[in-house]
Amino acid sequence: MDKLDAMQTFVRVAQTGSFTAVADQLHVARSVVTRQIAALEKHLVVKLITRSTRSLTLTAAGSAYLEKCRVILNMVDAAESSLTEEKAVPRGRIRLALPLSFGLQRLMPALLDFANAQPHVELLLNFSDQRSNLIEEGIDLAIRITADLQPGDILRQLGACRLLTVAAPAYLALHGQPTHPAQLQHHECLVYSMTSSTANWPYQLGEQVHQFPVRGRVAANNGLALLQATAQGMGIALQPDFLAEPFVARQEVVEILHDFAPAPLGIYAVLSSNRYIPHRVAVLMDYLAGVLKGAGAELGGLP
Repeated sequence: MDKLDAMQTFVRVAQTGSFTAVADQLHVARSVVTRQIAALEKHLVVKLITRSTRSLTLTAAGSAYLEKCRVILNMVDAAESSLTEEKAVPRGRIRLALPLSFGLQRLMPALLDFANAQPHVELLLNFSDQRSNLIEEGIDLAIRITADLQPGDILRQLGACRLLTVAAPAYLALHGQPTHPAQLQHHECLVYSMTSSTANWPYQLGEQVHQFPVRGRVAANNGLALLQATAQGMGIALQPDFLAEPFVARQEVVEILHDFAPAPLGIYAVLSSNRYIPHRVAVLMDYLAGVLKGAGAELGGLP
């Protein structure tokens, strides 16, 4: 049994949750994958995967082994890539976590161009606004839009975006236009949330950013949905420029409170480790930095 091949197969099975899917990826019969995992379990004298008719579940030993396999395979990849990295053609798999709306609206066209230009790179895209645990989920690179960087984050700033406060002309004609963020408490505000219809929105007063409470009858975890409601005169929204500007351009909404707009949010590429950045991941980061006109930004926390 080739231990490295067995590790790679085990990692694939753990990631996909399916023997059949891995067999299709490797262009082999399902029985080949099953036998390889069984041989690995026999060699280790431990159960790695619990099988049922509908699903596969890692045992405690399997979860621990998975993390070690990822470390070992990454080190092997690093050792091989470092020999020829200067002249290397990017190749291999990149697991990429993307914020939902920004990923679909701004990054997806660029990622398709990247995939066409790099035929040896395999992209696995996960669209979600939930913060990913890069190590636990096996994510190579996550894109985050935030002003709240976490201690220990290993990142590169790719760009920035502004937050715009917008409302439909019809809403402002009916309810009046707020001229100060404190007046928002008297308005219907469209809140980005699925757990509450209340929130605090940040605005710049002098040199300080202050949080102003808002509330409304409509809340959602998707910015485009909230902007559609805004365009229908349902209330006031605070949304990033990449989502709001098309609505402004079509004159469906207008920007308000622009004198109090907070500092731009950073658009960051976040890495799981600074010990080694695979060549394919570094190439993708450089490409996205160029797309977002952030080329040349420094790698924070990296040697």
